[in-house]
Amino acid sequence: MRRATALFFSLLLVFPALAGDAEINAAQDSITGQLRAFRANDNASAYSFAAPNVKRIFPTLDTFMGMVSGAYKPVHKPQSFSFGKSQQVSPTAIVQQVIIVGADGKDYEAVYTLELQPDGVWRITGVSLRASNSLST
Repeated sequence: MRRATALFFSLLLVFPALAGDAEINAAQDSITGQLRAFRANDNASAYSFAAPNVKRIFPTLDTFMGMVSGAYKPVHKPQSFSFGKSQQVSPTAIVQQVIIVGADGKDYEAVYTLELQPDGVWRITGVSLRASNSLST
């Protein structure tokens, strides 16, 4: 009986960490999906990863793409990208660092915020972008 109780409490300690990893992975899948859609010039698919708050500010695909192609060129056409630090700040909010090599060959840090939607999908609520000469993750 003691072993079963100990096992139960051990699982309670482990599963929250696993759930967090699963949520981080799902959020990263959304970011990857959007970046791949941008690369493929599939703008409608890229827009589908935007959260409702972004779609309220940029209510059409054209306004969204105008913003992305103007202010977020490294995100719009990345040569490559990799994930850095991540943090699940609440059950429905994740912050994810993405290291991007832009079309210009320079390094950038993009910090994504994502929110879990009622349909169970992580959508992108914002991106902060800055150029960097050297990045550490």
